[in-house]
Amino acid sequence: MRVIAIVDLGIGNLANVRKALGGVITSDPYEIERAEKLVLPGVGNFGAVMERLEPLRGVILDAINDGKPFLGICLGLQLLFEGSEESPGEPGLGVFRGEVVKFQGVRTPHIGWNQLWKRKECPLFEGIRDGAYFYFVHSYYAVPKEDIVAGVTDYESKGRRVVFTSAVCRENVYAVQFHPEKSGRNGLTVMKNFRRL
Repeated sequence: MRVIAIVDLGIGNLANVRKALGGVITSDPYEIERAEKLVLPGVGNFGAVMERLEPLRGVILDAINDGKPFLGICLGLQLLFEGSEESPGEPGLGVFRGEVVKFQGVRTPHIGWNQLWKRKECPLFEGIRDGAYFYFVHSYYAVPKEDIVAGVTDYESKGRRVVFTSAVCRENVYAVQFHPEKSGRNGLTVMKNFRRL
């Protein structure tokens, strides 16, 4: 059995992620190092979560650099970038170039079901039709400075419209702004695709 490590930062509903994906919930660096795949689910404040992640930063970046499949979920996507407006001066993991910014002029948080529009081929979305619905809860979104956008979502509220990055992928690193574990059949398909990688 190939072990999937779900990184436990003491936040978020990890039980639902494990139910959808299998694997072990752990904050043990040795267990994370031994795992064949990593999942980083996250909710909460960028800076506070990065502080909790600090002791695991090295082992997570090593796993990514070693080519292990990695999946970031919600805040787990944002943490892969260089920083966030939510916590100025607190560096992210810096796996991707770009910043995380707050929604402007629309209702926050962006909460509920919305569509994913594919922008490039990504194994996570095999069997998912363009425009499929997923479940979102967030007030910030990533603005990548490199060609990693796998999907975007169109958020309209209060007469304003923001098209934001909702999925990224590059080589072995995948991340989604939505919650696949709360997204019904489409979310389960995404999890199954990650498990098969």
